[in-house]
Amino acid sequence: MSEPDLPLDVTDVALTLPSAAGPVEILRDLTFSVRPGERVAVTGPSGSGKSSLIAVAAGLEQPTAGRVKLFGQDLSKLGEDGRARLRRGRVSLVFQAFHLLPNMTAEENVAAPLEIARVRDATAQARAWLDRVGLSARLKHYPHQLSGGEQQRVALARALAPRPSLIFADEPTGNLDAANAAHVADLLFGLAAEERAAMVLVTHDAALAARADRMVALSGGRTAQPA
Repeated sequence: MSEPDLPLDVTDVALTLPSAAGPVEILRDLTFSVRPGERVAVTGPSGSGKSSLIAVAAGLEQPTAGRVKLFGQDLSKLGEDGRARLRRGRVSLVFQAFHLLPNMTAEENVAAPLEIARVRDATAQARAWLDRVGLSARLKHYPHQLSGGEQQRVALARALAPRPSLIFADEPTGNLDAANAAHVADLLFGLAAEERAAMVLVTHDAALAARADRMVALSGGRTAQPA
């Protein structure tokens, strides 16, 4: 498969950040790629660089060295606006914290990225996606009126509604109890498969990671086993 066909290609990436005690090496010599439709789990102990990997791979943080390509585009050659345009409609992110807009209903939260993308039937699509995650009765509810599991399901609907080619999920079940975590995991893997979206999943949950097609284990900012 040629390089431009890859949703994500990370080569020799390093990330060093300043601190009061001096520079801290977060990532080093990190290389891996993700194929279309592939689900890759990123595992490792706390502080191993998992969330930083997501930030760099999604173009939210610039690496100190190395190269990140999204859909064949070298992110180092794009400014902040260019990276945002590249992500729009093609890349979605799901976080441990739900990041719903508190002054918007569930329906409005899901419709927002569709409206930004100028989708004509944004509201109808938002309703359809909320129905797919089992929340058709919660369309007009605000985040504070929803349980944690319901909020994460709204966040999933919002992430998947634009039909992205690549999903970054950073501990998406980390704030949920066991029952809600299992439900959200089923929805995440099921909907991503239905939409044929590639996924990079950061998790400390071994059972969740085992559902991926492949695992990349981090230790001290490097891969601890072949990717």
